[in-house]
Amino acid sequence: MSSKPKVVLAYSGGLDTSVILKWLSEKGFDVICFCANVGQHDEDFSAVEAKALHCGAIKCVISDLRKEFVTDYVFESIKCNALYEGRYLLGTSIARPVIAKEQIRIATEEGALYVAHGATGKGNDQVRFEMCAQALSPKISTIAPWRDPEFIESFKGRKDLLAYCEKHGIPVDAKPKANYSIDENLYHTSYESGMLEDEKVRPDESMFKMTTSPKKAPDTPEVVRIEFKAGVPVKISNLTDGETIKTDPLDIFLYCNAIAGKHGVGRIDIVENRFVGIKSRGIYETPGGTLLREGHLDLEGVCVDREVKRICETLSLEFSRLCYNGFWFAPEMDLIRHSINYSQRDVEGYVDIELYKGNVIVVGRHSDRSLYNADLASMDIEGGGEAFDYNPADSQGFIRINSVRLKTYAALRNACGNL
Repeated sequence: MSSKPKVVLAYSGGLDTSVILKWLSEKGFDVICFCANVGQHDEDFSAVEAKALHCGAIKCVISDLRKEFVTDYVFESIKCNALYEGRYLLGTSIARPVIAKEQIRIATEEGALYVAHGATGKGNDQVRFEMCAQALSPKISTIAPWRDPEFIESFKGRKDLLAYCEKHGIPVDAKPKANYSIDENLYHTSYESGMLEDEKVRPDESMFKMTTSPKKAPDTPEVVRIEFKAGVPVKISNLTDGETIKTDPLDIFLYCNAIAGKHGVGRIDIVENRFVGIKSRGIYETPGGTLLREGHLDLEGVCVDREVKRICETLSLEFSRLCYNGFWFAPEMDLIRHSINYSQRDVEGYVDIELYKGNVIVVGRHSDRSLYNADLASMDIEGGGEAFDYNPADSQGFIRINSVRLKTYAALRNACGNL
């Protein structure tokens, strides 16, 4: 049995992590590579495993985390209507906890006292991986080569990395490298760095992977019906073709990506504030997430009490901030998620949505747990609408309007047996 310390390296098979793998081996570690399948497009995981073993790993673990990613992270984000700085759907942010959790599981199973990653010292991912790891297992330490003075001194740029690969026989992808970086998972694809660091440069249409340009999207719209239970998507049906129905969580989300991407939904180009204090320009495609969030928001409109909704909007902002900054497994995040789960008890029903050239248009909704009262809302008393008198300057009026709200909520609770 080897006496070397073990380290579990989050490995992609790319240039940086392949160099880090060999560098850790030279430092006296037994390196176990770990590659997470979170829905990267066209990834050859057998090739990644073969490269890891060729470069000196004693083992390579490939974990399919797609379903867990959807049910425990993507849908949690949808329930919360999460949106960072009012625009970013957190596609990279919510993928890091599921990866970190599996990395720690493997390290514990293998008896490794270290985990390692290839995140840079200027990005958010270093924080996310390390905060998650510390929360999950305080006994396991993290090695971050891109913050190690010796590593940084040895590798000052791509030229040094390539020279190291040549010296040690590390295979290098011969395909021309895009002039920007890409991060992919089921939830989104992000593009940043390189030519995109110039905030004036328009992204090239050829780079997009998940969405059709709205200009080239079909001229005929499609309508889908999304059904929710306790705030979670449980079914999607294509009302236009009358055939497509998905009920498995992973299948639901993959179809949301396909149908929304087909109609050019979910592109944004933003400058955001990183946790480390740097502004960053990012271009994101999040077709399925955009569709589901719009549907969920609309259904909440008829199912969630006004004051509960007000509080949940505050919780959503805090959820988004904590997720972006890497605190998924922190106690304050547990508090928020439990609170959100409570608020979602009656978010049940369906929303009909039309997709057309980049637009997500709600065209109808229904819930058996609706707090909406058409008669009470009607302006036409003669046509059957209920009389309603409210003078905002009158304290009795204030009591009256809140009595209506609370009585409506109590009737629902009685009907559902949840009081």
